[in-house]
Amino acid sequence: MKEKEDQPSLHRHQHQKRIVNVTKKLFANNAAYVILLLLSYALGYLSSPTSHTPPPPPTTPIVVSSKPSSSITLTRLTDNVPVPTNQLDNFRVTSRCGDSLPSQLVRQTIVDRLFNATSPYTNFPPPHVSQLLRTKRVKGWGSYGGVFKRLIDKVRPRVVIEVGTFLGASALHMANLTRQLGLDTQILCIDDFRGWPGFRDKFKDIQMINGDVLLYYQFMQNVIYFNATEAVLPVPYSSGSALMKLCEWGVVGDLIEIDAGHDFNSAWADINRAWQILRPGGVIFGHDYFTAADNRGVRRAVNLFAKINGLQLQTDGQHWVIDSAVN
Repeated sequence: MKEKEDQPSLHRHQHQKRIVNVTKKLFANNAAYVILLLLSYALGYLSSPTSHTPPPPPTTPIVVSSKPSSSITLTRLTDNVPVPTNQLDNFRVTSRCGDSLPSQLVRQTIVDRLFNATSPYTNFPPPHVSQLLRTKRVKGWGSYGGVFKRLIDKVRPRVVIEVGTFLGASALHMANLTRQLGLDTQILCIDDFRGWPGFRDKFKDIQMINGDVLLYYQFMQNVIYFNATEAVLPVPYSSGSALMKLCEWGVVGDLIEIDAGHDFNSAWADINRAWQILRPGGVIFGHDYFTAADNRGVRRAVNLFAKINGLQLQTDGQHWVIDSAVN
């Protein structure tokens, strides 16, 4: 009986002995030892009851607003990170404009706010540039197209806002057209009057003092030459900052021309900001719909703006036209 009881113990002893012998052989081989160590680690990691993958951070779902596109509703992932309700919201202009000024107050408002209540034409030109200006130097592109007369005849604007002026060709043309109709029209010319890098390669007669090109002074000289100082007033700032301030001050235009930057982003921003300050029933229009500049983004910006706002777009020669009265 005792011999039978000892048999399982003997078998266990022999089995353990075989394991020890195999282990000795494995440990005698360095590569086998490393493999065994890695297998042991992997088995231990996989058998762990706790997941080692960090949980994703909690998020708040984006809720699409049912409000009109002019109003943006935001949800928040954190207190400081607003999430737009759709992809176009990042590109919309939603500033609130001030109450619309009567047209007869527009000129004095600009003079007061920009020029310390004194007309910029007073005591012009300053001595340091008087010998550097030409009596007149007017140059533009598409500045005398029939679209100007047709729109002025139709709209009979009290306030015209021009975005992109250069030397004032189209502004002076519009001043002459409104004068012929007996209109008391104020034309605001938004431009930083810096031109573009390298423009003096084509306009070598535009002088420079200490790196300051004299476009602004030559523009003013042109206005004086054509006796248009009461009708044409410069707003010598970038289009973005100027349009934003006109919106804030309640300055609105019956007719707005866009002809500044020709890349998509510049044209898109100018059109959207100008639309905000267009008087109901007014017309916004611009150049370069059918010129080489359309490849740089003007036409794309105009088409997209009209499409997402459901507006009718017309063309007149090289110009595009959006009439708010029919939209």
